[in-house]
Amino acid sequence: MGLIKPDLNGIDHDSWIRGTRVERMRPLIQAWGEAGFGTPESVFFLYAFKIAAYFLGGVLLAWVTTPGMAPLMDVGGWLLEPIVWQKLVVFTLLFEITGFGCGSGPLTLRFLPPIGGLLYWLRPGTIRLAPWPDVIPLTGGTKRSIVDVLLYVGVLGGGVFALLSPATAPATGLVHAQVGLMEPWRVLPMLGLLVVLGLRDKTIFLAARSEVYGMFALTTLLPATDWLFAAKLGMVLIWWGAAVSKMNHHFPFVIAVMQSNHPILRFKAIKRLNYRNWPEDMRPSRLAAFLAHAATVFESLMPLVLFLPLPHEVMLVVVGIWILFHLHILVSLPMGVPLEWNVFMMYSLAILFGMYGDITYLGTLWNHVSLLAFVGGLTVLALGNLYPESWSFLIAMRYYAGNWATSMWTVAPSAIAKLDRNIPGWPGLASKQLTTLYGAPTAAILSHKGYAFRAMHSHGRALFTLAQVAAGKDHETSHVFIDGEFIAGPALGWNFGEGHLHDEQLMAALQERCHFEPGEVRAVMLEGQPFHKPFQRFRIVDAAEGELMRGEVLVKDMIERQPWATDVPYRVVSQAPAFTPSADPAPSVG
Repeated sequence: MGLIKPDLNGIDHDSWIRGTRVERMRPLIQAWGEAGFGTPESVFFLYAFKIAAYFLGGVLLAWVTTPGMAPLMDVGGWLLEPIVWQKLVVFTLLFEITGFGCGSGPLTLRFLPPIGGLLYWLRPGTIRLAPWPDVIPLTGGTKRSIVDVLLYVGVLGGGVFALLSPATAPATGLVHAQVGLMEPWRVLPMLGLLVVLGLRDKTIFLAARSEVYGMFALTTLLPATDWLFAAKLGMVLIWWGAAVSKMNHHFPFVIAVMQSNHPILRFKAIKRLNYRNWPEDMRPSRLAAFLAHAATVFESLMPLVLFLPLPHEVMLVVVGIWILFHLHILVSLPMGVPLEWNVFMMYSLAILFGMYGDITYLGTLWNHVSLLAFVGGLTVLALGNLYPESWSFLIAMRYYAGNWATSMWTVAPSAIAKLDRNIPGWPGLASKQLTTLYGAPTAAILSHKGYAFRAMHSHGRALFTLAQVAAGKDHETSHVFIDGEFIAGPALGWNFGEGHLHDEQLMAALQERCHFEPGEVRAVMLEGQPFHKPFQRFRIVDAAEGELMRGEVLVKDMIERQPWATDVPYRVVSQAPAFTPSADPAPSVG
């Protein structure tokens, strides 16, 4: 790969472009197995700079805004102060909600501009999606108003107000703290306005990563040792949520894809070990499966170790192992780039468990309240895994284990022109942005690398199978297939794997503005696998005609196929009378 130009794996565009969609995907899937996305070196430097800017900016801002801190050069004297952690929570929420955090930059196929966030949410007229518009009064509609903009500005202002808090709350019981904690009530304006804003626009609420930083901000309302215990429980909730979400057949596919794209482990021979028999059998190898299961066991059991009465030296070793776990994820630069989250988790380990490993359950009233909230959190995790269609995978802390709601849109060229004309803030699809940067031939190959990424996950087999059913027999020429992530990103200002942001609600908002003809825009919407079921449910929806088909695909039928397969069997549960698929690449089991 080059410093500026992406690695095209030696593909000759003129001969490559003459193949079918699957024929064009296959060499890119095989190339991914030994070279990943082929990201330019400059992109890695960009993300490294962003990581450093985030952490240094956050902790230095905490130092500047907190009177009484140790001198700046005495890093050890102030960096591990509990109030620095508290302010980093607020800073990270602001970093995310402005669009600079996860879901930004080239590894999310966001190029021009590299962020969404405030570029959309400060602009009246852009699309907003309320979580319950038919239930909560004053939340209907999909057009961002000046009220929404003011609420967003209010959240930002509330965050700044919290960051300016002096260290006046007592740090009783925290023996290493030389200054106090944040004034607890300082976070209330930010959190209150975030909830109100979230009732009008779920995209912003999720983009703030409220399930992580909102939760941790709530813990700062508690007295010193009670805050610490609650924050530790929050860490465990996150780890266990991630662990439970990995108890499936999908996660080995994620491991193989992520390790193949690792920017540091560059030996092609090592990357090929992630697959059963590269390049012909691109299913995850036993090594990838072992790494996936080992990570699941680690995240399941290690949180319990952190609550054992260990000697301080042993606790530091355990914390160090945990930090290395998150560091490995961080340096892998996974697609979607949840980078700040991993940095925050490493710093939290150092503060909460490294410095105060001896403070756990003390039997106070607020400890009991925290335990009750912890049980409530576990209940949400359980419900999110049992009924994934009803919960955001972020709120249920199911995270990137290969089992989340996805979609594949089939879009006619005429519909793309309508999107370009009629959607406020729309920067164009990723292919258009890439064409501006590299020209059309390179953009076409890189767009197909996006196909390769989706196909290499287990659900990709079903998406490409059903997308052909949705688009019809002329799908090779009549429609462009676009990952729903890359419809939601330019339309909403943020995308981060949440498939419920590109479901019927977004489609209806786009239809309201673009007035697509029947057949111009269709989408396959695939839900995550329920923990207790062997299948995933899907819907085929037309922007103008509504739902056309509903059915199920078995997970075993997806995981046993190669990523370029388009013959996954499916079961039809219901079908619109007028919908007669002219392309049926897999037998429909009634």
